[in-house]
Amino acid sequence: MLSNLTIIKAGTGVLTKTKDGTIDRAALLHLVAAISGLMNAGHRCLFVSSGSVGSGVSAMGLTEYPKDIATRQACAAIGQARLMRSYTSLFANFDISPAQILLTASDINTPKRAGYITNTITRLLEEPRIIPIINENDTVAIRELNFGDNDMLCVRLAKLIGATRVVLLTSVDGLLNPETNELITEVEDIDEVFKHVRDDKGKFSMGGMSSKLKAVKFAVDAGMETHIANGRHPRRLIEIFENRGQGISTRFSANIPH
Repeated sequence: MLSNLTIIKAGTGVLTKTKDGTIDRAALLHLVAAISGLMNAGHRCLFVSSGSVGSGVSAMGLTEYPKDIATRQACAAIGQARLMRSYTSLFANFDISPAQILLTASDINTPKRAGYITNTITRLLEEPRIIPIINENDTVAIRELNFGDNDMLCVRLAKLIGATRVVLLTSVDGLLNPETNELITEVEDIDEVFKHVRDDKGKFSMGGMSSKLKAVKFAVDAGMETHIANGRHPRRLIEIFENRGQGISTRFSANIPH
């Protein structure tokens, strides 16, 4: 079990430009700088990054996500390489090296393979200047092999390796009250908030608030404090980490078994 470990997940809407799905290098730079700052402050982090399909879409001359599986997987193959090239270049500015891990649901569902995942990540986290970057292996993950989205990948991986905290970064500050549009900063009972779901999926986004809340429920039921926060303002991460979870976000309390 890896105590005091936080898994940060960034969605496609945070990492790519809305107009064409290409990688938003300015957004990536701010996010990389924030994660590097956390690592320099002594925090142990794992990063789940979406964006492979979205960053491959433009390279194939498409204007939206492809509907057929073969083209989507081709986009992922192109986009994953582009994404990691960007991360490698940006993290190098902070003397940090990314390590890429691509997973399918069957990797976590198979005990022997799940053990390999845990061993690999544990070893990587022993190195202070290495950031493991995880994504679903979209080039081979179809139906029975996939997680559904990277929110669920993130929380299932967090449970597997015993993380303490999960932060899901999206394009809004957190869960908003649909009547007042105000941020809901604290949630004690996840089952009470499903009525607040507003499923505003972007053109290049595979998930939505509904899928995030399902992932949040999985995480808090597994005993992990969970946040939904704005990935376009990654400097707020340090407040979430160091100010007892009081940064700008929606904080979901972990369910502690009695």
